[in-house]
Amino acid sequence: MVDFTAAERDAVYKTIYARRDIRRFRDEPIPDDVLERVIAAAHHAPSVGFSQPWDFVVVRDEGTKADIASIAERAIAAAREGYEEPKRAAFADLKLEGIRESPVNVCVTCDPTRDAPHVLGRSSMKRTDVYSTCLAVQNLWLAARAEGVGVGWVSVLYPYEVQEILGIPPHVKPVAYLCLGYPADGFPDEPVLQQEGWRDRLDVDALVHEERWNPDRTPVADRDPTAESAESS
Repeated sequence: MVDFTAAERDAVYKTIYARRDIRRFRDEPIPDDVLERVIAAAHHAPSVGFSQPWDFVVVRDEGTKADIASIAERAIAAAREGYEEPKRAAFADLKLEGIRESPVNVCVTCDPTRDAPHVLGRSSMKRTDVYSTCLAVQNLWLAARAEGVGVGWVSVLYPYEVQEILGIPPHVKPVAYLCLGYPADGFPDEPVLQQEGWRDRLDVDALVHEERWNPDRTPVADRDPTAESAESS
């Protein structure tokens, strides 16, 4: 058994609360040993049935990044049209990706056939392979924050086009496209979208239900339901 000192415990919580979605990066490479530690942390995420369905496509080539960025530009333009004013103008002012600026991009994928057809614990909840992959993303994000490396999750992409550009096999699905680099402006005290007035953090007390679901404790959504939820971190 591994015991943690109070300082070590506090460091874990500090990392969680200090994690931010970063879109602006310095022109400074990430040392290989740092990137290796971050990806190793991602690989040590929990997975249902110990299936470890993830792979990590590390992208440094500027041409490849430009190709991915062009997908994002079209996806962002299409998403913008889904809003009415003044939300559309506010959306246009947001920086939603840092693909070209970040020194390293990492595409985290999910292989649903890994350890199939009999993955322990996945017989009745088929999507736990994707859920497990998201845990790897979270591990990567927290490890990066502890290293002083910023991460931005680019969700405004067309996955099948990303798959084609990166040569990902048809049965393997891109789950997260991440931009990694040292933040140009440091780590903000609160999420950028909160700073921009796009969305406030919900009150956790309204989200905790005792014994069974309590509809009186469910917060009322206060934004356009078409908003890009993955951009709220």
